[in-house]
Amino acid sequence: MSAWIYLLIAGVLEIGFASMIKLTENFTKLIPTVVFIIFAFGSFYFLTKAVESISIGTAYAIWTGIGVLGTIVVGIVFYKEPASMMRLFFLFTLVSSIIGLKLVSN
Repeated sequence: MSAWIYLLIAGVLEIGFASMIKLTENFTKLIPTVVFIIFAFGSFYFLTKAVESISIGTAYAIWTGIGVLGTIVVGIVFYKEPASMMRLFFLFTLVSSIIGLKLVSN
């Protein structure tokens, strides 16, 4: 499997574990806490696989970018967080940066 696919999976799992933090209620709720741990472990596992072929700086930037983007979207959709024009503008900037990193990476 391609390192870029591993990185994408790691990023999606990061969205999952970051989004679960609120539901764990400071790790007092068992099911959300277990889901958080599974997503976190999976995310780090696939990130580790990705950095076998992708530079750590690029992989980390893209991994966190995917996580930030997805977690903000989850916050807007599920937690009713604000979706101001400036917030959406900077999300667009983040996505553009992630795409740029992918394009300039070997």
